[in-house]
Amino acid sequence: MTRQPSNDPRVMTLAEGDNIVVLKSTIQAGEHIRLSGLEVFVPQTLGLGHKLAAEDIPAGRDIVKYGFPIGFAAADIPLGAHVHVHNLTSRYTQVEVME
Repeated sequence: MTRQPSNDPRVMTLAEGDNIVVLKSTIQAGEHIRLSGLEVFVPQTLGLGHKLAAEDIPAGRDIVKYGFPIGFAAADIPLGAHVHVHNLTSRYTQVEVME
């Protein structure tokens, strides 16, 4: 059995093959957490249910959650970055970002 790299206990991988993790509790702005065995900096406070990149995800690559693509990266997303409507294009719904 292959040992998976360690993650902070406040995040979880929902299915094998996911390239994002989901927060189980709040992570405060400025914290360093462990993802995929590496220490990453979290610049903003994020709460329960938010997604972080579990690996570098190049623009155009599928974002995989629950083992299925939920959309694709609208821009390069580095390990540990917040994955949300600003950098994820949904395959299921139209999203209008207000600026």
